[in-house]
Amino acid sequence: MSKLKEALDKARQYRESNPESYVPQGSIVRDNKILTESVYDEVNPVYTRTQIQNIDIHALQEKRIISIHHCNAISDRYKLLRTQVMTLLKDQEKNSILIASANHKEGRTTSAINLAVSLAQQLDNTVLLVDADLKEPSIHKILGLTVEKGLSDCLRGAASIQDVLINPGIERLVILPGGKRVPNSAEVLGSPRSESVIQELKDRYRNRYIIFDSPPVLVGADSLILSSYVDAILIVIEAERTTKNDLLKMKELLGGKPVIGSIFTKVRQ
Repeated sequence: MSKLKEALDKARQYRESNPESYVPQGSIVRDNKILTESVYDEVNPVYTRTQIQNIDIHALQEKRIISIHHCNAISDRYKLLRTQVMTLLKDQEKNSILIASANHKEGRTTSAINLAVSLAQQLDNTVLLVDADLKEPSIHKILGLTVEKGLSDCLRGAASIQDVLINPGIERLVILPGGKRVPNSAEVLGSPRSESVIQELKDRYRNRYIIFDSPPVLVGADSLILSSYVDAILIVIEAERTTKNDLLKMKELLGGKPVIGSIFTKVRQ
């Protein structure tokens, strides 16, 4: 028996007798857990029940969805934001983010879409973008999607999550639209069923990030309720419009919640 074969046999015998101490080649050890290469393999989901509606990618730029295109300064900023968000969430083994703003029309929804698209460009994870603004759902309008039912219908038991998901033709990105408008959205979102549904979304896939677009914080209770369900919050601030007083009120309302940073929108170049 050659020395090489003898060494290989000894190594195999050791692995078999000490399986907990064996770390495969190319693995990463974090917090005494072995993360194999397969964790970082490229993700290419095949959709069976999820609807596929191929949107007009070139029309997105007119609606300020810039991150779909790689070669521009704004998409690079979203890539930087993406990296920071992913680092924070991975370190804590979390996966859900609430995008919030003080008032209407401060760029919250476009920021949520841009971040979702940027995250979906990562090859080793998928993204679920949830329109949780049940009074004025708008993600489907911006993307040009045809929607019959959505989150509001699921929360009221009128539809299942699997039947309302839409892939917009962007790899690794799925949209959960808002659905029919709900006048009593705070009561619906605060129900035990809503908490259960959102927890299921968070737990279903370990390599999926979930981004929630929410109503303005200073307009109603919806965002405050949603903030209790998520792992992190990003605040959208519109340059020359969102006031210091707005931010102080938001800070008071979101006290103790996991705010991890802010996004400045409509900044003059």
